[in-house]
Parts: sequence; C-alpha cells; structure tokens
Amino acid sequence: MQDISLGLNLPSLIILISFVAAFASVMAVALPFVMRDSFASRLKSVAARREELRVKQQEQFQQRKRLLPTRQEGAMRAIINLFKMENLLQAKELRLQLQQAGWRHPSTPVRFIFARIAAPIVLLIGGYIYVTVALPEKSTEMHIGISLAAAAFGYISPNLWVKNTILKRQAALRRAFPDTLDLMVICVEAGMSIEAAFQKVTEEMAESAPELAEEVGITAAELAFLGDRRLAFENMATRTGLRGFKSLSTTLVQAEKYGTPIAVGLRTISLENREERMMAAEKKAASLPAKLTVPMIVFFLPVLFIVIIVPIVIKVSATF
Repeated sequence: MQDISLGLNLPSLIILISFVAAFASVMAVALPFVMRDSFASRLKSVAARREELRVKQQEQFQQRKRLLPTRQEGAMRAIINLFKMENLLQAKELRLQLQQAGWRHPSTPVRFIFARIAAPIVLLIGGYIYVTVALPEKSTEMHIGISLAAAAFGYISPNLWVKNTILKRQAALRRAFPDTLDLMVICVEAGMSIEAAFQKVTEEMAESAPELAEEVGITAAELAFLGDRRLAFENMATRTGLRGFKSLSTTLVQAEKYGTPIAVGLRTISLENREERMMAAEKKAASLPAKLTVPMIVFFLPVLFIVIIVPIVIKVSATF
C-alpha cells in the first residue's frame, strides 16, 4: 500500500471522501425542508404577532367605545339640565372627591349628580307608598313626616357613600404605603430610575394592594406623558389626599430640582410612616379601657349582679 501525505493511506482517504460525499448529499436533500420549516415558523410568528396587535387594537377600540357617552348618560344629563344643576358637573371639589374614591370614569360625575336628584324623589314616593300600605291607621302628618325623612336620607346618602368609599380607600393606601416605600428604596438603590421603580411597584403590588398599585401606575403613566414631572408627583398627592403621599411628592420634587439622593428621602419617609403606625396603634390601645367602660356597665355588671344575688335570694326563699 502506498502512503499518502498527512499520514493517510489510500483506503482511509477513500472512506473519508465517501463520508463527505454522503453527508453533502444528505444535507442537499434535507436543507430545503429545514429552510422551509424555518420560513414557515417565521410566517407563523408574524401571523401570531399580527393577531396579537389586532386583539390589542380591538380592546383599545372597545375601551374608547365604552368611554363614549351612552344614551342613558344623555338622559341623565338632560335631567340634570332640567334641574339647573349642570354647574356641579364642572366643580373641582366634586371631581377631586370622586378621584379620591377611585371613580375616574368620565360619566361618573353625571351619574353622581343624577343620583343626588333621583334618590330623594324615589325614596319620597317609595316611603309614602310604604307607610300608606303598612301603616294605614296612622295620621296623614305621620305619613308625610316619614316620607320627608326618607327623602332627606336619599339626599344625603350619595355624599355619605362617597365619603365612606374615600375613607376605606385611604385606609387601604395608608396600610400598604410603608411596604411600597421599602420596595421603592430597593429599586432605586439597585440603580433603577424613578419611572422604572414606579413600574416595578405597580407590578409587584397589583395583587396585595390594588388601590396603591393603581395610583402608582397612574403616576408612572403621567411621568411618561406629562412634560412637567413635578405636576405628576403633585397629582399623585392630590388624588390620594394623604399626608404620606404629600411627603413623598415633596421629596421627589426636591430630588428632581436639587439632585438630592432619592433613596435617603424614601427611607426617611418609610421610617416616619412606620413610627406613625406604631403611635396610632399605641393610641388605640390606650383608649381601649375608656371605650370598654360603657359596655362593661351595660352588659357585664347586670350579669355579675344576677350571678351573685340570685343564689342568695333562692337560699333565703327556701328557708322561709
């Protein structure tokens, strides 16, 4: 056998050439199918992306459609105009209260003013019909008095409902605020911008504190679209109406204006809020004995007297 260069003999060279030729033949046959599959997968991904964009556009259209005035809203607005109360729709105080309650739909002021008009009328008529049917033996003055009382309750009930909703929402915000500040401190110290920190807080707090996540998410959106970042921070404090959010807004505005470290200010606010929560808990604990005095006198002492005196009375009566 004659040796070939590179240390290969003739049989080994023939085997190597045959292997390369067979591999090239297999690749020539299989490569079009592989490329076709890759092209098909790209077409499939493009189609999936197109379908996703179509769904998003449809959702945005449905959302814009929901924001358009409905026929019911037009009828409510006509009744409001009939009672000459259309100026209340533009009142800043009313819109601020509705925002603090978490009601931000454009038709919410119209529905609220309509409720203030309709509730007294409905309760007046319903109350009069009820007392007429249920209490026919009572006098007419009694029927009119009960009906007017029902109408007065219908007049103040929408305002009470809004105030109660505001208090509940503020309590939820106040309860989750220290944890949110701690998360923001971690995000800022990790190198995130304040916008990225707000987005992270919105994602992480969406399940545990949806009210706070909503407020922070709105602030993050305003930071992206408003030209004045200071206005976005002030809007957050105005929407919540809490002192803690006002302190946070002031800290962020000062950091934007003077370049002070944001993490230090956030950590200080978080510590102050936790101390305030501890002081509030201690205040409630200190006021508990005074609050328990009346229930003890009304409910516990009579039972205690009965338990002590009744056996003596039974024993004395048994002797006689």
